[in-house]
Amino acid sequence: MRVGRVIMLVVGVLMSLLGLALLTATAFLGWAYAFQRDNGYFTTPTEQYRTDTAALVSENIGLVVDENMPAGFGPEDLGRIMLRGTAAEPDREVFLGIARRDDVDGYLAGVAHTELGDLDFFPFQPGYRQIPGTGQPAPPGEQTFWSASASGPGTQELQWDFQEGNWTIVVMNADASPGIRVDLTAGVNLPILGPLTLWCMIGALVLLVIGVPLLVLGAVGIGRHLPPPVHAPHPAVAVVGPYPVTVRGDLDAPSRWLWLVKWLLAIPHFVVLFFLSIAHFVITVIAGFAILFTARYPRPLFDFNVGVMRWWWRVSFYTYSALGTDRYPPFTLHRTDYPADFDVDYPERLSRGLVLVKWWLLAIPHYLILTVLVTGSSTWVVSGDLDSPALYYAGSLLGILVLIAAIALLFTGRYPDGLFDLVVGINRWAYRVWAYAALMRDEYPPFRLDQGPRDRAAPEPEHPVTS
Repeated sequence: MRVGRVIMLVVGVLMSLLGLALLTATAFLGWAYAFQRDNGYFTTPTEQYRTDTAALVSENIGLVVDENMPAGFGPEDLGRIMLRGTAAEPDREVFLGIARRDDVDGYLAGVAHTELGDLDFFPFQPGYRQIPGTGQPAPPGEQTFWSASASGPGTQELQWDFQEGNWTIVVMNADASPGIRVDLTAGVNLPILGPLTLWCMIGALVLLVIGVPLLVLGAVGIGRHLPPPVHAPHPAVAVVGPYPVTVRGDLDAPSRWLWLVKWLLAIPHFVVLFFLSIAHFVITVIAGFAILFTARYPRPLFDFNVGVMRWWWRVSFYTYSALGTDRYPPFTLHRTDYPADFDVDYPERLSRGLVLVKWWLLAIPHYLILTVLVTGSSTWVVSGDLDSPALYYAGSLLGILVLIAAIALLFTGRYPDGLFDLVVGINRWAYRVWAYAALMRDEYPPFRLDQGPRDRAAPEPEHPVTS
């Protein structure tokens, strides 16, 4: 395996990963920009705020302009705050204002007031901090330090462009009397969402345009150096027999205790497989388009993806999908003499139509079954107040079986044969479905547990394929 191809693959994976992240950010920012354009503001729910003091003030709002900002770009370009308030008592007039923190502190010095801290909206639970005092403030509308304010009966609305400095929002009765009952809604408008969306999209396209070809070229270079399957059928004959995905796992005398630390020992493999899995996904998408237009899965890409799945199976067999061996997995996509092996017969032609539906629609029945067999399920359960949901996880059958095997190894030093056969059978089902969803075969995976360490031997070909 050439080092240059590996470096190309790693750089391609990193750039593609960052490009996909920026693409996701583009989608989110684009949705937010469209929502803001239609609605004006992102707003909080309208809730009633109460205090027996003369003023309700926010925590400090600090804005600092970075010296590296483009010329002519200031805080006001970042966004705008909106505050809408209605006095809960019809005969009251509400005052809304925003001013520099020092001015507000001087105005309310010696006056009992309330600072609004942490806010939870689901359920609504404001955090109040009482600041004692005995003074009586002058009416807020008479003050001249407000940067923006609104006052009067009914619903009042304040709008304020971001400005550099330390600022505080103040809510009072217009006559400065104590006892505030006001329904408030806060909102923010962020003009910067448009430029951010554009720059994220440009960055994503640049990274993907460079990263994906590097990833594909690296995978092609690695795949070309992988030997073909030793049991691959001749392209001129059709094979009738077991499913053309081979999953082998030979029990190899696992020890009593090593399974306790395999999660730690396997970390280097999981790091490598993280990057390989991203490459596997991108290569599968590229291969899907190739199949759609040519009815063929490019052979180097096919061999690369099989190699990634083979690596995953070896690590899974070593760790907590089977605990079948204590022999450390090799860092390679090639076939080796390791007790676990994986292979897929290369198809000379694939259906153009099936590539559009088999990985999601046709595979749904298998996904549902494998949720029980392999992945398990989790559910959020809410009881009482909405602030304390609980997550309940239902373990998978495979996880339970491997746990039983681990306990048996710990106390008896022996892996029950029947249990091991069932564990490998469940993994075999999962890897067949994975190969089908990865567009490697058109044959629908069977709904059965072919238990045991090895697939059944394929019978001899019965008749040739006529072209």
